[in-house]
Amino acid sequence: MNTSPLVLDAKAVEQVLPQLDILGEMRSLFTALGEGKAVQPSQTLTLLPGDTGDFITYLGAETGSGVFGAKLSPYLVKPGKPVITAWTTLMSSETGQPLLLCDSGRLTTERTAATTALAVDFLAQPSSRKLAIIGTGAVALAHWQYVQDLRNWDEVCIYSPGLTADEARQQSWQNACPGVQLATTAEDAAKDADVIMLCTSSGTPVLDMSAVGQDTLVTSISTNVAKAHEIAPAFLNTAQVYCDYRATTPGAAGEMQLAAQDHGWQVEALKGDLAELATGTCATPEKGSPVFFRSIGLGLEDIAVAHAVYRAAMA
Repeated sequence: MNTSPLVLDAKAVEQVLPQLDILGEMRSLFTALGEGKAVQPSQTLTLLPGDTGDFITYLGAETGSGVFGAKLSPYLVKPGKPVITAWTTLMSSETGQPLLLCDSGRLTTERTAATTALAVDFLAQPSSRKLAIIGTGAVALAHWQYVQDLRNWDEVCIYSPGLTADEARQQSWQNACPGVQLATTAEDAAKDADVIMLCTSSGTPVLDMSAVGQDTLVTSISTNVAKAHEIAPAFLNTAQVYCDYRATTPGAAGEMQLAAQDHGWQVEALKGDLAELATGTCATPEKGSPVFFRSIGLGLEDIAVAHAVYRAAMA
């Protein structure tokens, strides 16, 4: 019996992507997690000697799909620019045999954006009309593609440093979102926004939170730099806080660690996570104060999207 896994590089993954409903995969995944049909251990961070980088390992298993998987994501310090890659492996939890090894670079972008979109669907006010996006790279574009049909957006405003001088990037956004507005500061983009999506790789705050309205939803992904945070940690004390998975996110999200350490915030203040929102077992936001959603990226997200790739490739 051939037990060699299917190996897919970045190009092969790209060819399969149009066949996938990744938002639907994330919705099903978090429902399974909320129903106790999936297991999500904490991610692990392995620091390399001499401050040369780190490896984050994301694990997870879903009984319904019959797979166990892991994503390995190194952050390697190099002169000029760090090296960041990601590969996911799947094994059958029925036979114990390897199924897939695939490049996860694009898949990480897609599942990150789809997870944020799921949060927007659950947490944004139905009447939301203005969307602000801080960050304009590939991750930000993917976020827009997943949320564009979730609300009737009248205005989409974007900002990133240097955007006004980057005609190629401006054109990419005009193609993806005709009529998109370019702001000169993050705060100008966020003014009067119903939803603000932070889509950067910054390890420090990218937005003055005084620009956030009282009923505004702010979503954040950040990066794998130690204690990275796109918002000021003190913001958690005034916001209704949600995350992708309450059992693991507070121990890994930089602003949650710092808010607990320096500002008296407590994990018990979390109102809910995506598993609870998907199964209706937590409260949805109340009006009168902003909402903050933090995603750190779960192994289960990587496993779900890799399994969707595997099924499509084997069909």
